[in-house]
Amino acid sequence: MPNTASPAPTRPTLADVREWPATVAVSQGARALGISGSHAYELIRRGTFPVRVLTLGTSQRVVTASLIALLEKA
Repeated sequence: MPNTASPAPTRPTLADVREWPATVAVSQGARALGISGSHAYELIRRGTFPVRVLTLGTSQRVVTASLIALLEKA
């Protein structure tokens, strides 16, 4: 029986992240950190997400510059 599961999205490189806009969706920021979107939202809720997040109404966005700074340390 063939495998019909979708391949896991690849983790973007630091060079990829540097090309992103000023803010990105939490799921996109989570992918750059190698974690799931649901785990990212849980960390945001706890106040322990490792990068800056902007809340705009009911929407949350990851600040790309903060993400880049963290990835450069790794």
